[in-house]
Amino acid sequence: MSTSVLDRPTPVAPRPPVTYSRGARFLLLLAVFICAACGLVYELALTALGSYLIGNSVMQTSVVISVMVFAMGIGSLAAKPLQRRAVGSFALVEVLLALVGGLSVLILYVSFAWLRVYMPAMVVVSFVVGLLIGAEIPLLMTLLQRIRRQEAGSAVADMFAADYVGALIGGLGFPLLLLPAFGQLKGALVVGAVNAVAGVVVVLWIFRRETRRAVRIALLTGMVAALSVLGTVYVLADDIEVTARQQLYRDPVVHAETTPYQDIVVTQSTAFTGEPDTRLFLNGDLQFSSVDEYRYHEALVHPALSGRRASVLIMGGGDALALREVLRYDDVEKVTLVDLDPAMTRLARTFEPLLELNDRALSDPRVTVVNADAFNWLRDATQRYDAVVIDFPDPDTAALAKLYSVEFYHLLRHVLNPESRVVVQGGSPFFAPKSYWSIATTIDEADYTTTEYQVDVPSFGNWGFVLATLGKADGPPPPLRLAEDAPPLRFLDDAVLEAATVFPLDRRPQDVRASTLMDPAVLEYTRHEWQNY
Repeated sequence: MSTSVLDRPTPVAPRPPVTYSRGARFLLLLAVFICAACGLVYELALTALGSYLIGNSVMQTSVVISVMVFAMGIGSLAAKPLQRRAVGSFALVEVLLALVGGLSVLILYVSFAWLRVYMPAMVVVSFVVGLLIGAEIPLLMTLLQRIRRQEAGSAVADMFAADYVGALIGGLGFPLLLLPAFGQLKGALVVGAVNAVAGVVVVLWIFRRETRRAVRIALLTGMVAALSVLGTVYVLADDIEVTARQQLYRDPVVHAETTPYQDIVVTQSTAFTGEPDTRLFLNGDLQFSSVDEYRYHEALVHPALSGRRASVLIMGGGDALALREVLRYDDVEKVTLVDLDPAMTRLARTFEPLLELNDRALSDPRVTVVNADAFNWLRDATQRYDAVVIDFPDPDTAALAKLYSVEFYHLLRHVLNPESRVVVQGGSPFFAPKSYWSIATTIDEADYTTTEYQVDVPSFGNWGFVLATLGKADGPPPPLRLAEDAPPLRFLDDAVLEAATVFPLDRRPQDVRASTLMDPAVLEYTRHEWQNY
């Protein structure tokens, strides 16, 4: 039986290949650039938050980076089946990454403040963020090849060039722009919003002609939902942060700010004596209580000023309380205060509770404030000083441990006059005896002669200091005394200082290592001893 021409099926013309505009490839690489910048910001935010909340920056960085890199490998493998629907899959990954990454700081802060499960939460969040970042590259590579076929090596080169430059911008933008402008919590939310828009709008615009309308609507709806969540949290961020932060402190928080260097918190309450109790915390560690800070600062400053004192250098002590004690001597002609964080010295200049405590010391015309890293500042310093007061926080991070190293004390020698006296706060001989004696040993190693002493500060407990002068470690120790013309003091006198040099049997010198840049022994001792308190 014959078949007529009319009965034959009409051949279907093949769909013409989709052509892309000249700017499509550029837009896609721009999306790679933006997503890479966002991914690195999430990583930096997680490591910085951990350092602020629980210290041990090396451990925090190691855990976050290793977990994220491992998860990125898993994410790359998991993305293989998704390459057949690369457009929708990539947009979905970016929506999820924007939500998890943008909310990551809030999730971890809440986990620390309320749930007390910070480390498990950090591992989970780091893994999920890494998993989603890892899924980006295979999907983006598929999309890049869809726009224009090229050899694998060239495509990889283009992709990673945009990725690495984006990482550079994200790495620099985090401390220089995001933290100062938004803070950690809001900064992560802003980056999440940028991530969502870049990952969804750009890709759907480029591939709009080959994406079904229902898919486009679903993905755009998901993006809007993600932006709504991030925006709502942004509006509520201050209240959430205040409420969560208050869980960490016994007394009401009256000031709080996160700087590129540290988390600064001031609390106020009424002490058992009936006096106002103002307390300063840096990264959660108590720096002083106004009820008894005079004990600490008198013990720190006045033994060092019992000799020549026309020029004085204070390193650390941005709250200006040590400076207050120095300025009580009329014959002090000039004081240089070197503190890393300009936010801390600004607070000491403008915040009324601190102004009342430091007697507006930073407004004294004899004072010069330098906001710089003390180690690097010493390398270029040329002026010499009669007395040096070193009031750094305890060496519980790598950045602080270098300020308790043999190399640091060697640098310090270049700014000392032959008869200069140096005093270093050394932590607690009771709670952290190895840390304390390691600091003393380190100063000895740098060819100073030392006198170790300790006093009781109720809000701290037993606290130790090291008085040092230039000379060999086997030379006569510097005498621990007050100047004959010392101002009236509330706590310290010569009898107290004489008793301060006597350490009980269980807290006398120990066989510990000196701390150096390459072997920060004091960091190891500090972490191990303070973790029990």
